Amino acid sequence: MLPLLLILFIAIPIAELWLIIEVGSAIGILPTLALLVLGSLVGAALARSQSRAAWERFNAALAEGRVPGKEAFDGAMIILGGTLLLTPGFLTDAFGLVLLLPPTRAAIRGFVARRVKKRGAVPFRIATFGASRARGAAPSPRPRGNYDYEGSARDVTEPAPELDQPQSRGDERG
Repeated sequence: MLPLLLILFIAIPIAELWLIIEVGSAIGILPTLALLVLGSLVGAALARSQSRAAWERFNAALAEGRVPGKEAFDGAMIILGGTLLLTPGFLTDAFGLVLLLPPTRAAIRGFVARRVKKRGAVPFRIATFGASRARGAAPSPRPRGNYDYEGSARDVTEPAPELDQPQSRGDERG
């Protein structure tokens, strides 16, 4: 874990600074800053459109009665990609763009799914509801039925009991 943290918090920022300095010395400081700002603006717009589409797919999966695992993973990758695109730097912009594009996101999702299956990190099966039940999933743990209930209400006009005064009990000393 420590090597990963060293890479994340020391090596990547140093590489980002080095790349920004190199690009700045090649094309100038103002075009470099313009590229960084433009990358952040384009990334924010792309993240917004992709997150809206992922949210619609998530809601559609719930409406169909299936577990939205793929959609939730896509949403997490979109959040991470948008965050990387908003972070100033060319390396983080490249990784963020990779996470926001649907084909590369699908490839990453497949890679992660293979790794999880290989490691055996999911020892149980997740029960699903509705449409996915036809594929042999576990049956619903709750009974289905019509749960509409009719009821009535009435106004209560008697005063509420006073909360400041203690109620008398037989064991109180007087």
